[in-house]
Amino acid sequence: MDLVEQTLTMALVNWKPTAGLLHHSNRGNHYAATRYQHLLGEYSITIGMGRKDNGSDNACVEGFFRTLKRELVYHRHYATREDTRPDIFASIRMFFDRKHRHSTLGYDSPAEYKARTAVA
Repeated sequence: MDLVEQTLTMALVNWKPTAGLLHHSNRGNHYAATRYQHLLGEYSITIGMGRKDNGSDNACVEGFFRTLKRELVYHRHYATREDTRPDIFASIRMFFDRKHRHSTLGYDSPAEYKARTAVA
């Protein structure tokens, strides 16, 4: 299992998304791979891919990674990819999920959006 599949699997286990979740990605080989697409299908995740050579299709995700790199990764030196995992995970869980507001979620954080839209 490659890193992209491991990341998706970890997210699915931690978040337990409901059917209809939209997974937006670029057209990279990892995301277009049959195994990865099958994993998305197993969880009834709607697949959204940007159009070829159109970076604005992926603006929300690109903005996330730009902010993550600017505020975390560029300030530290990591010897291996594995060394980044605890910092990136903590950053996502503590800042992006709980505090960072997103225009695509009505200016809620992901945690606020999830709570607001949860089915009782």
